[in-house]
Amino acid sequence: MRADSIALRLGSLFALVAFGVFTLIGWALYLQVDKHLDLLPEAEVDARYSVLESTVNRFGDLQHWSKLGNKLNLLSEEDKRIRFWVVSDHPDYEYGNPDPHIRRFARGPLGMRDLLLPGQRFPYKVLVSEFPAKDQRPALRFLTAIDTQTFWQTQHSLVVALVSLAVIGILLASLLGYWVARVGLRPLTSLSLEAHKLSPPHLSARLQLSPLPPELEQFVNAFNATLGRVEQAYSRLESFNADVAHELRSPLTNLIGQTQVALTRGRSAEHYFEVLQSNLEELERLRSIINDMLFLASADQGGKASELTRVSLAEEVATTLEYLDFILEDAQVAVQVHGDASVPIEKAQLRRALINLLHNAVQHTSAGQTIRVAIERLEQQVHIGVSNPGPAIADEHLPMLFERFYRVDASRSNSGANHGLGLAIVKAIALMHGGTVFVTSRDGINTFGVSLPNR
Repeated sequence: MRADSIALRLGSLFALVAFGVFTLIGWALYLQVDKHLDLLPEAEVDARYSVLESTVNRFGDLQHWSKLGNKLNLLSEEDKRIRFWVVSDHPDYEYGNPDPHIRRFARGPLGMRDLLLPGQRFPYKVLVSEFPAKDQRPALRFLTAIDTQTFWQTQHSLVVALVSLAVIGILLASLLGYWVARVGLRPLTSLSLEAHKLSPPHLSARLQLSPLPPELEQFVNAFNATLGRVEQAYSRLESFNADVAHELRSPLTNLIGQTQVALTRGRSAEHYFEVLQSNLEELERLRSIINDMLFLASADQGGKASELTRVSLAEEVATTLEYLDFILEDAQVAVQVHGDASVPIEKAQLRRALINLLHNAVQHTSAGQTIRVAIERLEQQVHIGVSNPGPAIADEHLPMLFERFYRVDASRSNSGANHGLGLAIVKAIALMHGGTVFVTSRDGINTFGVSLPNR
């Protein structure tokens, strides 16, 4: 092969251009991801603390304090990265067996700090907060911590992935450039003209195989298959955008409206506090919607439950009921559990599905009534059904109840924390475990549940 070969020169130019593009994009992507990764531990710690702050302030006797300890145990078990310590002058009101190192750290300044435990390579991101004495409970320091090892490992993996992808991309670009030059410009011109006709309104169009040379037929077939996947992804994206825009519009409108009204004239500090409190509730709703949509988007990519553990479903339901104890108590609703079975599941995901099913049942159950959780083993599957008394649901609604943002009563859209994704997440978790969902409505009883494979 001569040194002045056009194919070789084009291949070299493709490699040079690819090197520059991959370097710039990779560096920009790394900076952005690294910036957000630094904020993630603090955000997660703040989220955990915001859930527990009101509960800690509520209880001042030892009996209720033990319930808080059970809740902290449950949160720590669900996410092994999370740890809690409570340091006080009374050993009965401590948690996490704080050693002298932890005690010295707790006596330091309040706020977000880093804690490096002996023998560990990566520090904990810790939020140190203080609660004054209440009733029988003495003053205490509450430490909410998250292990940053996974975030540092993610950062390292990102660097390795970016470098690897850049090298692979450069090699592929140079080889593809050489191959394109060898094929010739005429068939590529024909393909370019057809490709220019493709646009979002005409995604059903495909490149024609004839009269292309046989060398390009495989490329066109692969390109057409990609177009099919792009068409499906574009349709899902349109639906996603419409749903998200619809759900985010109301809280955003509320935020803007309340803020504009507050700024129209001077107001008292108490009024501004109420406006900020209301805005915070709307922002919490926005964050919840975004987190749920990210989870569903991940499930749409074909994610599967991998860390399976065979557990007793009755025990998992009991653990979930302990977590929802305060919600059930406020709603004045009782729960009965019948049956048991042992199946392989990912515990954190199953608990999330159970929480959504029970929360859905509580929302539609009147005070003084009872929710029934039935666990039934069949030949190849195990059914978990959550039943609550309530008005009958029309048959035409039943197949749609596990779809995103679907509500039987459209007038209840954007009501409270119910943004129409709870049952969709249940369906996604069931599919990740190779299972299905089901819903029935008869004789004044509405039942929502999941079927999990017993394998």
